[in-house]
Amino acid sequence: MSTPLNTPIILEAVRLAGNLFLSEFRHSAIPQNMAAFSEQLANIESRCLATLQGHLAADFPATPWLSADFPELAAGEQSAPPEYWLCDAMDGAIQYLQHLPGWTINLVLVRAGQPYFAAIYDPLSKELFWAQADGGAFVNETPLRPSTKRDAAITVAVFEHSHGLAEDPGLLARVSLGITDLLRTFGVVRNYGPHGLQLAYVGAGRLDVFYQEGRDVENWLPGLLIAREAGADVVTADGQPWHWEADSLLVTAPGLATQFQQSRIAATM
Repeated sequence: MSTPLNTPIILEAVRLAGNLFLSEFRHSAIPQNMAAFSEQLANIESRCLATLQGHLAADFPATPWLSADFPELAAGEQSAPPEYWLCDAMDGAIQYLQHLPGWTINLVLVRAGQPYFAAIYDPLSKELFWAQADGGAFVNETPLRPSTKRDAAITVAVFEHSHGLAEDPGLLARVSLGITDLLRTFGVVRNYGPHGLQLAYVGAGRLDVFYQEGRDVENWLPGLLIAREAGADVVTADGQPWHWEADSLLVTAPGLATQFQQSRIAATM
């Protein structure tokens, strides 16, 4: 049986986790070697997850937590719980360690194999993006809407890629081709950093296109739900409906996904 949602409790838990780290931001030395980097990263992940679990335990006593991407669940190779939290703790933790903006607390509740509720909190701007399936998307209390741009010259596109490019020549080639196609199609192309926040920004109309080659579903799900509930187009890199097994993601303001596909086709003719 699904747990009734107490939305204010969930949002408050995410805020508390983010503000915990906000008070410590830029107070630790930037790590200068892999050992220090790994130690600080593990500390962030464990403290963030403990904070979220602690504040949500009373309202979700039987809901399990998954802190990693499980492709076998998505592919149906392993039975998934009917409801579970999927948490990557701090998205953009590298930026946090480097004393840079662009880090968030991300959380998504998955029900019946689909993202059902998501929250992304940016403590530096005090903006909390959230959405519930079939319930719309919001930043704090303001409804989100994507942009209505059609002029490619002023369209802002961002791209991401998964880890392991050096070990996967095929993926590296796909990423390189995708970035080239973005540069050929849109006037402004950037790599910004935190996956979830960028996807939420597409839903908010601050960014127009998000593109990624390589499967990264754990980072995608919170922002994907927010962008979709706001009204953005959510497809794969080749324009097909997005699904859990997909190894690419294209999220755009309405109509821009089709525009991008048409540009790619034209470039090959």
